[in-house]
Amino acid sequence: MHGDPTWAGPLAGVALGLPVYHIIEPEIKAQITQACYEEHLKLMDIALDVDKISQALTRLRGDKKTSS
Repeated sequence: MHGDPTWAGPLAGVALGLPVYHIIEPEIKAQITQACYEEHLKLMDIALDVDKISQALTRLRGDKKTSS
């Protein structure tokens, strides 16, 4: 999918080439304060398959490294 997924805005169909990260991926999680993580993200981190999400997004981004 490229551009605005609603196909309603001026970027409909325009590929911006921006990398996409999930909030629970290690690269992003490391940038969040422990207090914020505990309050807002901990339950999601426990409930979701973080490794599977990270691996899928790594493939989509075309990253050379692999998630562990």
